[in-house]
Amino acid sequence: MASVRIDDVKKSFGPISVINGVSIDIGDGEFVVLVGPSGCGKSTLLRMIAGLESITAGTIRIGDRVVNNLQPKDRDIAMVFQNYALYPQMTVAQNMGFSLEMSGVKKDLIEEKVGKAADILGLESLLARYPRQLSGGQRQRVAMGRAIVRAPKVFLFDEPLSNLDAKLRVQMRAEIKNLQNRLSTTTVYVTHDQIEAMTMADKIVVMNRGNIEQTGSPLELYDKPANTFVAGFIGSPAMNFILGTYHIKNGASYVGTGDGGVLNLGRTPGMADGTPVLFGIRPDEIGIDEQHGSRAVVEVVEPTGSETYVVARLCGQAVTCVFRERISFRHGDTISLSFTSKNAHFFNEKDGRRIA
Repeated sequence: MASVRIDDVKKSFGPISVINGVSIDIGDGEFVVLVGPSGCGKSTLLRMIAGLESITAGTIRIGDRVVNNLQPKDRDIAMVFQNYALYPQMTVAQNMGFSLEMSGVKKDLIEEKVGKAADILGLESLLARYPRQLSGGQRQRVAMGRAIVRAPKVFLFDEPLSNLDAKLRVQMRAEIKNLQNRLSTTTVYVTHDQIEAMTMADKIVVMNRGNIEQTGSPLELYDKPANTFVAGFIGSPAMNFILGTYHIKNGASYVGTGDGGVLNLGRTPGMADGTPVLFGIRPDEIGIDEQHGSRAVVEVVEPTGSETYVVARLCGQAVTCVFRERISFRHGDTISLSFTSKNAHFFNEKDGRRIA
């Protein structure tokens, strides 16, 4: 195992900058997820760690070695790709042991390592099959097994679950996390799926346009997002945002909106009266209060079984709510939505940064 340190790393393709001075410290044995929308630079950064992409500026260390100029084979890493990258003419056992064979490892040791990896991943009965005879989940296990047999210092995963169906993704998430807990290998995992990030990571790095927006544990990012980008990206459904002005009256607080709407918040969180804000509230933190709530009109009702999603028009804006109790709302109904300052988030209306 080894730590990974990324220090002021930049990447440009000609005049186009795609990574803008990124710095990340990844501890020995830590599971770190790089997450962000398509085009944010997360896969490019992973490929630079792997040595598949050159570095324009900055340094990357694996353990105590600067690896900027080392070939991928000399970095002691193993990478699992999105498309599995299995050799179709080789059996499962041959695919898993091929890198060891190319390194000159003895045949009996290769068989031992492949057998142990197959046991960990439940592939013992599939070792004689070819990739075309496997399901998507089985192929992904083979790709993981190929990484495990090398016993690398660092595992790199590049969106490994994006080709799987929803049910299998949930299963494979648990298997990858369990594998990392069992092997305690430093892991860097790239995904655009924030649910994967939240459920698997020890630490999440949220990226946007080649920059790091925020780094922290999953619940840190969920409870205290640094800005509206992180607040809107982490959490599903996404956080609601309403532009308004914060006010205090008779010891209670509320947000007034431009169309004369009022969102009562109860106790005062301590901001100055008259502060322009972008008020944020997560869908599952919205309640119903017929006496003190703010009037909204139901537009869409989406029952999922355990929860019901409701999209309502509030102060001229569409607001998503999540209710865990059974409700009987219909399109066009008027309902009263309640909020509390305890669950509210406030952001600067100009730059989107969190107001402490």
